[in-house]
Amino acid sequence: MMILAILKMIGCLALLMFGMKTMSEGLQKLTGGHLRAVLGTMTKHRAGGLLTGTFVTAAVQSSTATTVMTVSFVNAGLLTLKQAIPVIMGANIGTTATAWIMSIFGFQFNMSSFVWPFFGLGIILSYVRKTSVKSFGEFVFGFAFMFLGLTTLRENAVAMDLSHNQTIINFFASTGGWGIFSTLLFLLLGGILTMCVQSSAAIMAITLILCSSGVLPIYQGIALVMGENIGTTVTSNLAALSASTQARRAALAHMLFNVFGVVWVLIIFNPFVNMVCHFVGFDPNFVPQTQEEIAHASVRVTYALSGFHTAFNLCNVLLLIWFIKPMEKLICKIIKEKDDGEEFRIKFISGGLMSTAELSLFEARKEISLFADQTLKMFRFVPELLKEKDEEKFTKLFERIEKYEEISDKFEIEIGKYLNRVSSGHLSYESKTMLQSMQREISEIESIGDACFNMARAINRKFHLDEDFTEEQYSRIDSMMKLCDKALVQMVSVIEDKPHTKASATMTLEYEINDYRKMLKNLNIDDINAQRYSYQIGVHYMDVINDCEKLGDYVVNVVEAHVNHRLLGK
Repeated sequence: MMILAILKMIGCLALLMFGMKTMSEGLQKLTGGHLRAVLGTMTKHRAGGLLTGTFVTAAVQSSTATTVMTVSFVNAGLLTLKQAIPVIMGANIGTTATAWIMSIFGFQFNMSSFVWPFFGLGIILSYVRKTSVKSFGEFVFGFAFMFLGLTTLRENAVAMDLSHNQTIINFFASTGGWGIFSTLLFLLLGGILTMCVQSSAAIMAITLILCSSGVLPIYQGIALVMGENIGTTVTSNLAALSASTQARRAALAHMLFNVFGVVWVLIIFNPFVNMVCHFVGFDPNFVPQTQEEIAHASVRVTYALSGFHTAFNLCNVLLLIWFIKPMEKLICKIIKEKDDGEEFRIKFISGGLMSTAELSLFEARKEISLFADQTLKMFRFVPELLKEKDEEKFTKLFERIEKYEEISDKFEIEIGKYLNRVSSGHLSYESKTMLQSMQREISEIESIGDACFNMARAINRKFHLDEDFTEEQYSRIDSMMKLCDKALVQMVSVIEDKPHTKASATMTLEYEINDYRKMLKNLNIDDINAQRYSYQIGVHYMDVINDCEKLGDYVVNVVEAHVNHRLLGK
């Protein structure tokens, strides 16, 4: 029977976690664009960042989602680490709202009769075609699943009669008399359980159940809550190991914040816990006798746990908000900026898929911007190669371009694989359209890399001939490459959605490139006929010019894919 009860409890916990995940994803889909706008504009000052982190996290019920969006802005250069730290602090305060929701609605009211209408509403809304209504339906489903999981978890705990289970009582009694070592033991236990379950909210739910049943003393319960705060940061730091420097710094800021809080609370543990208990009207030393007293104490102890969670994070913020600059310096000293050189390294999508398709696509968009920047950098080596006369330097520069072409291929493969994984999930119509555009973008950007390498190969073939381009040919190639450079800069601006950037300007540059190429083709025939240079040199010369013209076509294709419509005149 005990094994069956434990299995039921695991199932209830899974239901609770699934509900929280679904509810959070639904809210992120519903408000994702607005939340990003708020994060991008309200975080310029520490107070604004703190409030933004608090309210955004309380809204989506996920500190992870807030941290991911914040790190994305830091990676994109829209926020500094100094501006991101207050948002992460605010996310810690916002995440305490989950415990209060569970304490008030899950323990003070019997929600078992109320969740079923929410399931009915959720299924109706999920069949509505409008994406926003469907996302709201997903949120309603998650809400119902969360409280069904919490209610059944509590009912299962009551059925197990934990308050009279002598084995459990003896365990907590024997481990509760070791003073500070008891606190450290439960702190460690809370951290390990959170790392295993990958959800601090789930462990918080178990802690609330154990404490409300009277089997777990409040002091050990609060030690578990402190451990949950450490455990959730260890998880994010492990996930960030393969991510960018800024992502690892943000994860470390989160860990340092919580570790510092745990250290100072341990120093004044009993007085701080007693103060919180007094504030919510719970006496940790009171032993209830009557059924009414037991029921009152079981509710109040959940308030004490939730109150401690809030007070812990709030006091920690009030202590550390004034030391953001020293924190930033310390974090930057611990995690130094890597000198990536010219090695291939995915920057934004290395941590895997995000909690929602929208967040995953947002990360992929930043990776595509980086891909475009790398391609522009690759192209700018080609004019240098053209002008280089020293054989050793020429060879090194050609090998450098060749390496960039390999990097370009890897970028396309990795981003393509990532987008394929995103496409296997639940996507709205808008997200599907965006994903298809991104897939076309990366294909065309990779083609630009191929065109750059083809130019380099044509220049390399010419370099090993006895004959060289004429001054006039050099001048014409230089003019063509300047047009291509302008087109690539315009393309990068469009991809990065820079303000006042017109996609139509790309078409104007494409016309110029095409017209110039036609003119140079005719002039090349005239020059060969006039024997100004050999036919062989003319071939290599036109190879470079033709690849420049192809590059212009690919640029237009990228911009068309990004804006999701054909440019006029094409």
